Amino acid sequence: MIKEIREQFNASFTDEKYQLFLEKLEQLTQTIPGFRIAETPLFIPKRLSQQMQETCEHIIEFIADPSFKELTAPSIPSHISIPGESELPEIIVFDFGICKNQQNEIEPQLIEMQGFPSVFGLQIYLDELFKEIYSIPESLDSYFNQFNKTQYIEFLKDLIIGNEEAKHTILLEFEPQHQKTLIDFLSIHNLLEIETVCIKDLIPIGNQLFYTNSTGEQTLIKRIFNRIVFEDINDDEWEKIISLQKDYNITWINHPNWFYRISKYCLPFLDHPFIPKTYFLNDLTQPLALNEFVLKPIFSYAGMGVKINVEQSDIDDINNPEDWILQQKVNYEPIVNTPSGDAKAEVRLFYFWKKDWPRPIAIHNLARLSKGEMIGTRYNEDKNWVGGTIAFFESAS
Repeated sequence: MIKEIREQFNASFTDEKYQLFLEKLEQLTQTIPGFRIAETPLFIPKRLSQQMQETCEHIIEFIADPSFKELTAPSIPSHISIPGESELPEIIVFDFGICKNQQNEIEPQLIEMQGFPSVFGLQIYLDELFKEIYSIPESLDSYFNQFNKTQYIEFLKDLIIGNEEAKHTILLEFEPQHQKTLIDFLSIHNLLEIETVCIKDLIPIGNQLFYTNSTGEQTLIKRIFNRIVFEDINDDEWEKIISLQKDYNITWINHPNWFYRISKYCLPFLDHPFIPKTYFLNDLTQPLALNEFVLKPIFSYAGMGVKINVEQSDIDDINNPEDWILQQKVNYEPIVNTPSGDAKAEVRLFYFWKKDWPRPIAIHNLARLSKGEMIGTRYNEDKNWVGGTIAFFESAS
């Protein structure tokens, strides 16, 4: 999106450099990514970056309001009543599509937000490798607020592990070996020295939880870096999992409630030029032009269940309209010039909120490129210059 830098990158690109990139990534993480890594980063101009961050600040005002918890209480499912909710969400991520408005101007549009972690470890390696293998101008940075790689790793250690020994903190997932984001779990292990544990392997003793570490030792858990999307666990699997309703002596990062509170559930309450109009399906009091909207389950992840071309029959078939939204379509602009055709883009900003900070701040990011109908692997099969990547932002100074 910064024309000169895009042209320079494309001119210097070779398949050999891309293969070297992937080989080095595999060496760093000791695994092959479960999703496609794009050939290129994004280059984001100052104006677009400022628009994204201003939109995030507008949403943060909403989240920081004293009434937020009461307003979002209905979002938490009755079967997820885990004790120990934190006062604030340590992690919030915001997804923006790069779009074109009616004035033919490029602008961001918020697609969704999550009170939930993202691929924090992998992005450290992507930043490092793009800088190593390609000539990324020093005027661009993937980090915000004067952070760099070393400071970011130390920050993650402080946020996730705190004052405990690393062995007492785990990354908790459901069947992590089968998750597409396994590469990130391994990256986090490399960087923070915490082990990844399947929720089915938790060992309860009294009001404490334990896990069996890599050396076979039963180890006390004090902190959980939570990567579980509970909707991914079916009823049969829940029978193999301990009850989390007990008040264990555990600190969650983030507590599971924040996944529900900060989600697409918030979108109908927000009014901003860079946030598409959104309605709860069960609150509709007037007919809408369905061809102008996307139908989404509130608590889906990675685009699961989204209907782009909505028919009235799709709505009539829904038995739980309180868990669905209609979100105004946005016009993704194929803005990234590649040798095999232009690509659409999304950018996710990583915000973090420490207890002694008055507000969360942006620190890092990820990006995704697509040439399909939606962003996501299943919409981009057999395409190149698509997939997961990172964005480099033009300096605000």
